Amino acid sequence: MILVIDIGNSNIVFGIFKVTELLTEFRIETSREKNAAAYEADFRAHLLEEGINISEINAQLLSSVVPDLTRAIEDVCLHLFGKRPLKAGKESFHKLPLQIINPNQIGTDLVANALFAHEKYNEDAIVVDFGTALTFTAVDAQGKIIGVNIAPGLRTAMKALSGNTAQLPEIPLVLPENVIGNDTVSAIQAGIMIGYTGLVKHMISTMKTVLSPSCKTLATGGLHGILNNLHGEFDGVDKHLTLKGLLAMVKYIQ
Repeated sequence: MILVIDIGNSNIVFGIFKVTELLTEFRIETSREKNAAAYEADFRAHLLEEGINISEINAQLLSSVVPDLTRAIEDVCLHLFGKRPLKAGKESFHKLPLQIINPNQIGTDLVANALFAHEKYNEDAIVVDFGTALTFTAVDAQGKIIGVNIAPGLRTAMKALSGNTAQLPEIPLVLPENVIGNDTVSAIQAGIMIGYTGLVKHMISTMKTVLSPSCKTLATGGLHGILNNLHGEFDGVDKHLTLKGLLAMVKYIQ
C-alpha cells in the first residue's frame, strides 16, 4: 500500500492506495498548535477504524503548502515507518513529465493536479480546485504548466464578508432559492454562491482562449460539490484528484 499526505491550509488529507485503488481517505483539521504525537494519535485512530495495519504501508509521499507543519508530519512517518516520506517539491519537480515555469512559486498540490490531468488526457486541460483558495491550473498537451489563477475560496470569501457583518450568524454554504436575496443571509449567499458560478464559468471560457476551445476541464477540492450547478461545465469531477496526482508522482521521484 502507498500512503499519500496532502498538508493544506484547512485540512491534512491522508489517502491510502492499493496499486491505483483508493482504499480510504480521511481528513484531520490543520492546526499549527498540534505536535507530531497528536497527529500520530489521530492517524493511528483512523487506521484502526479502517482495519489497516501500519506494516502494510510500504511507501509514503508527502506534499505540503504549510511549511510549519511539514517537519511534524515527517516525524510521524519516521516514527511509524522508520523512515521519512518521499517529498513532493521543487527539488523533485524536474523528474516529472511536466514543464514548470516557476517551480519556486507553485504549490505541490497544484503540480499534482496538473500531473493527473496530463496523464489522464494528454491534452490541454484546466483543473479547478475548490479549496481554501479557488485555483485554476492550466497545463497544455506537452505537459507545460502554463500558469495558475487564484481567487479566494468559497468559505474564505463567505467568512470574510459575514465576519465583518455585526450580529450575523455563520452563513450556510448553499445556493439560495432566489437569485436576488431578500434578507442579509440570502443576499450574501446569492452574491457569493451565484457570483462564484459566474466567476468559474468566465474564468474557464477566458482561459480556453489561451489554451484551446476543446481543452478538458476538471473539478476537485473539498468544496467542489457545493456549486453542483457547475458540474455540466466539467469533463470530469473527482474529489480525490489531488491525491491521485500525488500517487502518480511516486513512480517518478522514488
